[in-house]
Amino acid sequence: MTSFNDCKLNFGRMYTYDMLQEIANHLLSRTQLRPKIGIILGTGLGSLANQLTDADYIDYQTIPHFPVSTVDGHVGRLIFGYLKGVPVMCMQGRFHYYEGYPLAKCSMPVRVMKLVGCSHLIATNAAGGLNPKYKVGDIMLMKDHINIMGFAGNNPLQGANDSRFGPRFPNMVNAYDWKLLKKAKEIGKDIGIDNDLHEGVYICLGGPNFETVAELKMLRIWGVDAVGMSTVHEITTAVHCGMTCFAFSLITNLCVPEYDTEETPCHDDIVGIGKSRESTLTDLVARMVKHIHMELKK
Repeated sequence: MTSFNDCKLNFGRMYTYDMLQEIANHLLSRTQLRPKIGIILGTGLGSLANQLTDADYIDYQTIPHFPVSTVDGHVGRLIFGYLKGVPVMCMQGRFHYYEGYPLAKCSMPVRVMKLVGCSHLIATNAAGGLNPKYKVGDIMLMKDHINIMGFAGNNPLQGANDSRFGPRFPNMVNAYDWKLLKKAKEIGKDIGIDNDLHEGVYICLGGPNFETVAELKMLRIWGVDAVGMSTVHEITTAVHCGMTCFAFSLITNLCVPEYDTEETPCHDDIVGIGKSRESTLTDLVARMVKHIHMELKK
């Protein structure tokens, strides 16, 4: 009879090092590019991938041991290409806990990025703005996060630890690189979006339902600025792998912690806001990629 502890260990070994290396080798055999920067595109932001040139497109369903994305606005493919002349590995569509995937599987592609050779991760997401100063279309640079699912013991690093990826107890104090945050604010000023740019705390909830008024009131007390359903477990995995992380949220709707309102979030609206900000987001990411590339060459 299998014990509870055995089940937990098996969960942690859902993807062994050898399986992930097999995925990485498969991807490397299908492209000549060897990028140092991985990018995860969130809901409504997938069109940014259309800016890549000389690209190799690899559908998730053709990759061994890879899950598929089931969410509208997530194309479901990996792209190796050049963004403004810099080679990148781009994930066009991510995996979410609410789709039925364990967090270890949701964040698995981050470890694949590491094995492919990526040292840096740029993660994007669509989020609800809880900070009353935010407006739809703003961009929030993530300076920190609250891993509320981790509070309940639901963590992508749960289970047996493979030290080839990282330590048993990774430090999350500087999960979001402060130098990259500083650079992003400089870029924001350069491209004229400094009035639309914020720095804040993100929280990932399990979803797929949006939050109740009582939940939003509680999160505001906690100091949360933006609410979403992704990214935290990806960043946690990236930090465990020793990757340098930068992330931002596109504020696609406003969280209204009041009962007497007709405003409600809508997934179609979220996708639409992402498309309307495509050029700005592409410019921001491209300039960040260029900066990271130049720093790596020093």
